[in-house]
Amino acid sequence: MSDKYDVIVVGAGPGGYVAAIRCAQLGLKTACVEKWANADGKPVLGGVCLNVGCIPSKALLDSTWRYHEAKDSLGVHGITTKGVSLDVGAMIDRKAKVVSQLTGGIAQLFKANGVTLLPGAGKLLAGKRVQLTAADGKETVLEADNIILATGSRPVAIPPAPLADDVVVDSTGALEFRDVPKRLGIIGAGVIGLELGSVWSRAGSEVVVLEALDTFLGAVDQQIAKEAAKTFKQQGLDIRLGARVTASEVKKGKKSSVSVTYTDKDGEHTELFDRLIVAVGRRPNTDNVLAVDSGVTLDERGFVFVNDFCQTEAPGVYAIGDIVRGPMLAHKASEEGVMVAERIAGRKAQMNYDLIPGVIYTHPEIAWVGKTEEQLKAAGVEYNSGVFPFAASGRALAANDAGGMVKLLADANSDRVLGCHIIGPNAADILQQAVVAMEFGSSAEDLAMTVFAHPTLSEALHEAALAVGGHAIHIANRKKRK
Repeated sequence: MSDKYDVIVVGAGPGGYVAAIRCAQLGLKTACVEKWANADGKPVLGGVCLNVGCIPSKALLDSTWRYHEAKDSLGVHGITTKGVSLDVGAMIDRKAKVVSQLTGGIAQLFKANGVTLLPGAGKLLAGKRVQLTAADGKETVLEADNIILATGSRPVAIPPAPLADDVVVDSTGALEFRDVPKRLGIIGAGVIGLELGSVWSRAGSEVVVLEALDTFLGAVDQQIAKEAAKTFKQQGLDIRLGARVTASEVKKGKKSSVSVTYTDKDGEHTELFDRLIVAVGRRPNTDNVLAVDSGVTLDERGFVFVNDFCQTEAPGVYAIGDIVRGPMLAHKASEEGVMVAERIAGRKAQMNYDLIPGVIYTHPEIAWVGKTEEQLKAAGVEYNSGVFPFAASGRALAANDAGGMVKLLADANSDRVLGCHIIGPNAADILQQAVVAMEFGSSAEDLAMTVFAHPTLSEALHEAALAVGGHAIHIANRKKRK
C-alpha cells in the first residue's frame, strides 16, 4: 500500500506540529506521523514541550510560587495568612488539565487546517518514503515530495545514576511527585535542574544540586550568573559546583531512599536523599528513525547534519528542532518548522540564529539574547555596557519584587545592540522587547529615545539603554568604554 503527500512530517512536537500546520496553510497536502500514545492508544500531540517539559513545569513553577508568596511573602503587603498548605495532588492534577487542554487544541488545529494525523512510528527510507509502523505492528509505506524530520529529544541517562521506580527519576518523573520529598538531590545545575529545584524547594524540600562543572551557568553572562547564584543560595538551594557523581544506590525499606556518591576538590562524599532527579541534559531522538540508505547522516552525538535552512544531505528531506544543531528550545524548533514550510512552498524564508532568546523560568527569571560580555571580550570587540538594577525601579519596588538587573551591551563604535541579559521579574517578557529591537538592527540610543510607559518593569530596559551612553536618569552612572 502506498499513499502520496506533498509533505510528511515525522513528529508532532513544537517543531513538527507547527511545520505541519504551516505546510497545510500554504496549500500542501500534509500528513504528520506521531508514535506517542496514551493508555487508551490515542495519539499524544505536542511532544515533550507540551506534555512533560515546558508547559507542565511552568504550571508547577507558577503554583509553587503562589504558594510561597501566600505562605511567606504577603505580610509585607499587610495581608495576613494563616494555615496555608499545599495540596500536591491537586497541584499535579491542575498541571495535567493544562496539558490536556493544550494538546487537545493541537488536534483541533490539525483538523481545521486539513493536516492528516497518522498514529505510529515513522522511519525514513530511501527515495523520500516513510515507513509507518502502527501500534499493532502493521507497516505502511508513505511517499512524499518532501519529508520533515522532527522527532525531538529525550533526557540523557548516566551510568552512575540509573533510573529506579519513583526514587531516581528524570525530568519527566520529577513532574509527577505526589508528595514533597523531605530531601531532594538533583544532578545538573542547568535550566531543567534549576527549575525543578525551585519547584520542590518552594514546596518544602531541602534541595541539593550537584553540578559537575566548576562554572555556574557557563553559557550565561557571568555578571547575571553570579547574581543568580547569590539569589538561589538565599532561596535555600544548595548548589555544589565541581561535584561529579560517581555512584548511587537505592535503599529499599518502608520508605525508599537513595545514597549518592560524588567527588569534588575536597575528595569523595556521600549524601542520602529521599529522591534523586537526573537532569544532565537531553539527547536527540534519532535512533531507529533513519534507514541505512536514507541518505541522511548523523554526527557522533546523534544529531542530523543540516545546512542553515535545515536541509539534510538527502534531497527533499529536512530536519528541525532538537535533532539538529543549536539550542534545544521549543521556540527555535517552531520557527525552524515555519521556515522549512515556507521554503518548501517556494518562499525565501530564513532564520536569524543569532537572536534566539534563552530563558530560565525560576524566580527571578533569567533571560538573555545575543552576545555575553565574556564572548565580546574573547572576540576583541569594543563595547559599552549599561546596567540598571530593579532595586531602582518604582514598579518593581511597588510589587516587592526588586531583585536583579537588566544589562545591555552595545558596539562601542556603531552603538548597535549586541546583547541583552536580565535577571529579575518578568525577565522573559522584558527581553522580548530587546529581541525585536535587535532584529531590526537597533542601537542602544534607539531604545534610549523610545518612550516607555511609567511605571513599568520595562523601564529597566530603557534605563539600561540610557546607561550605555552614561545617561541613565535613576542611577548614578558614567559611560565605560571597554
